[in-house]
Amino acid sequence: MNGSTVTEFIFRGFSCSHPTRLLLFIPVLVCYTIIMFGNLLIVITVNTEPRLHQSPMYFFLASLSVIDAALGCVATPKMIADLMTCGRTISFGGCMAQFFFLHFLGGSEMLLLTLMAYDRYVAICQPLTYMATMNRPRCVRLLALCWVGGFIHSVTQLVLVLRLPFCGPNELDSFHCDVPQLVRLACANAYVTELLMVANSGLLSLVSFLILLVSYGVIIATLKGHFKERGWKALSTCSSHLTVVSLIFVPCLFVYLIPFSSSRVDKMASIFYTAVTPALNPIIYSLRNHEMKEAMGRLKNKCIFSHSCVKGEQN
Repeated sequence: MNGSTVTEFIFRGFSCSHPTRLLLFIPVLVCYTIIMFGNLLIVITVNTEPRLHQSPMYFFLASLSVIDAALGCVATPKMIADLMTCGRTISFGGCMAQFFFLHFLGGSEMLLLTLMAYDRYVAICQPLTYMATMNRPRCVRLLALCWVGGFIHSVTQLVLVLRLPFCGPNELDSFHCDVPQLVRLACANAYVTELLMVANSGLLSLVSFLILLVSYGVIIATLKGHFKERGWKALSTCSSHLTVVSLIFVPCLFVYLIPFSSSRVDKMASIFYTAVTPALNPIIYSLRNHEMKEAMGRLKNKCIFSHSCVKGEQN
């Protein structure tokens, strides 16, 4: 329909030499294990701890972990399989599916992080009305809007890509299917499409990032001069969020706001936010959050106690 003759793409993000594949395989496998285990642990901890489950902040944190776990499944398993077998091909349909879910989950995550910044703003700047403002039905509606926004963003990107003709070459200088590499392979003038994609992805990243900076600027201004127990506790709560925000938004701004080129920075940034960041999020939230560490400790004790009871009954 758009003149495309390409039926599959070939990833050229890594060399097929055995030492190189082994060097990449181990850290990627470790990241994938942490993504699945760490984010699942956060979801289970929040849902089994009544106090955390009722908190809007931890409700959003569990939702972020669900997105991170899903995002880690978009490209990382394929990358692991390719590193094992050096079979670096992906079908056209598989590439488009990977592209769609990458932007769907990535866009939803950016909007969710912006929502989490708003949640911290209300909690710190308007503490007396916090629970009334961020009640559970409203939190569910706001979360649904994040998913809808991510879906609209991804569908828009996919439609723009599907309009491009691909008639060769079919080699992607990356580990997965994404905007810069696909646009570069189009056998037509894609300048307008490139601008529209930058406007879509780049502005989503930039606007969300600016809203986050403003939110935390207001929070810091509110706490200025009151850095006693309440102020330090509030900043400690926000520090994990700020760390995650930096890890997600900075690579995305590199990829989508800089004109498309074949720089290695784009390649490293792409693998960072698809494999590394989803693995770092649960580590950051569990190590820097005292309430989460305590809840995980109680969950561990419950599991040990339950195992002991079952073992005692069997004996």
